[in-house]
Amino acid sequence: MSWIDRSLGSISVSQISPQEYEKIRERSGLLTILGVEYKADLSDINELMELGRGAFGVVRKAQFKKTKTLMAVKIIPITGNAESNKRTVMDMDVIMRSHNCPHIVRCYGCFVSDSEVRICMELMSMCLDKLLKIALRFPEAIVGKITTCVLLALNYLKETEQIMHRDVKPSNILIDNSGSIKLCDFGIAGQLIDSRRALTNTKGCVAYLAPERVGSSESEYGIRADVWSLGITLVELSTGRHPYEGCSTDFELLAKINNDPAPRLEPSELYSKNFCAFIAKCLMKRSLDRPNYDELLLLLGCSVAFLLTVITRK
Repeated sequence: MSWIDRSLGSISVSQISPQEYEKIRERSGLLTILGVEYKADLSDINELMELGRGAFGVVRKAQFKKTKTLMAVKIIPITGNAESNKRTVMDMDVIMRSHNCPHIVRCYGCFVSDSEVRICMELMSMCLDKLLKIALRFPEAIVGKITTCVLLALNYLKETEQIMHRDVKPSNILIDNSGSIKLCDFGIAGQLIDSRRALTNTKGCVAYLAPERVGSSESEYGIRADVWSLGITLVELSTGRHPYEGCSTDFELLAKINNDPAPRLEPSELYSKNFCAFIAKCLMKRSLDRPNYDELLLLLGCSVAFLLTVITRK
């Protein structure tokens, strides 16, 4: 019995059916690079160095020998933990379906076995969390570009894949040497059950949770929870400090999110009035008072209809 069989019940909760998983597994070893499909095995991948590791696995820089293509390979062990396995399958499913969006990290393919999953992705330079430690803070113009790219990615997920991300934060936003900004890590993404709500039983990083996700036993909430997470991210990128960084425990953090006034930026020589107002709209305590993705893109001066035609071009 494979791990997919053992974890079947949990995977169906994440809206990944056994049939969808089998489609992913059937494509194991198929890499698509610059529109050309290659049949590969692990011996065709030359691992170069470790890029990072976390609770769910390790990421290594590697090269596909046949094309000399550099890539990031995310290696995730398969365990007896159904929740972890569910996250792995969700990440694979979303990233492999989102190849038409230039603001979502591209997936070349994957290798699936009963012991581990290897997801081969385009190589980015670093995440914004690490870059922020170097830059200390980002100027408003740069944060504006980041905001646009992240919103386009979130809007694509909602409109094209009926998915909300649920874990928007600087460490899940990547940048490459050309300045391209891309969203990654879809392991806890939730399937939208209508235009407003996502069905979920997994929380993202506590420090970026929206008030409606704090202390609630309900498993349904909407895309505006991601808008709050984006707002917190923008404050952090603009100031170099997380607005709740003084909290010493998760309990204190959750209490502040739930009970304190929302974080704000005040207009100054660093932050324009419009920029501060944009963040304030993202961080309205009542979810229905927050704009949706389309409204936020329009506030940024973007034509959503035009942008959607751009991001779906191959």
